[in-house]
Amino acid sequence: MTKTELVEFMAEKAEVSKAEASRLLDAFVEGVTKGVTKEGKVSLVGFLTFEKKKREARTARNPQTGETIKIPAKNVVTVKVGSKLKEAVK
Repeated sequence: MTKTELVEFMAEKAEVSKAEASRLLDAFVEGVTKGVTKEGKVSLVGFLTFEKKKREARTARNPQTGETIKIPAKNVVTVKVGSKLKEAVK
């Protein structure tokens, strides 16, 4: 499902215009981004949990050249699927 299809679905389901549904979806994405950035975690019980985790620095190997390279530490976002979503997908 694309963003456009999701906006159309939301507009129909919530009985609002596509423009309003698009603004709501954008607000949701912004809220999750802000929550993960500032709080480190956003949890929608039964659906998804977004969490910021620190990935330590490590060394890796370039498969083409065999050269060893250093990968710096960085923050990454992990997504954990909730039980209700898991059940729905079965």
